[in-house]
Amino acid sequence: MKTHLHNLNNITLQASANPQSAIVVSDASIKNQVATLIAHIHIHDNPVIKMIHHAINITTTEAELFTIRCGINQATCLPNISQIIVISDSIYTAKRIFDSLSHPYQLHTSTISSELREFFIRNHNNSIKFWNCSSHCKWALYNIVDKETKMFTLISISSCRSSWDFSRKNKCDHILNSWKMSFQASDDKGQHFLELLDSDSKPIKMSYSKGGLWLKFFGHSNSLCTRVSRAISIMLL
Repeated sequence: MKTHLHNLNNITLQASANPQSAIVVSDASIKNQVATLIAHIHIHDNPVIKMIHHAINITTTEAELFTIRCGINQATCLPNISQIIVISDSIYTAKRIFDSLSHPYQLHTSTISSELREFFIRNHNNSIKFWNCSSHCKWALYNIVDKETKMFTLISISSCRSSWDFSRKNKCDHILNSWKMSFQASDDKGQHFLELLDSDSKPIKMSYSKGGLWLKFFGHSNSLCTRVSRAISIMLL
């Protein structure tokens, strides 16, 4: 963590010394099904653009990708910018930009790709870099954006359309909750189930948000991670 924070500080110092570098810091937060999306663009260590958007009934991945899209859009329009550095807490979402396979976020990725294509055509030496920064890093520029996204507590007062991915997530959540309830109430579930606990001795809750991997939930215990990996491998055979 300290090494990553040190690298982020070095990148900031180098970019601040270069008037042709733009740092895009983005984050998104969802409360009461309302997403708050914020992106700050810094040049010479000064925020030159601050953007805030709200969206209803979208997933975290959609919110993060839209925020990155807005930041890149504004950065590519700035004059004399040859380097863009995008810093977000979801590097997996950023990788979607370069995913040529079919996925629900292609509207955003195709727009970003088009803008980057023009950016690179403008000058073949232009570049863009992506860095992951979680809130645990306590990095100054990201902390500001992270706190601002969590300050808003908006409540939707009218019905709104849901994105396809949001509707799919709700359906999956409903199926999982129904299965948990029926499983706990069933007399045929058998015995000797292993209760999976995290490092704080709390039950582990799996999540597919942001396309994360399940094995990270078992990283606190090598033996548990080994057993889970073996079980998953057997199921895949």
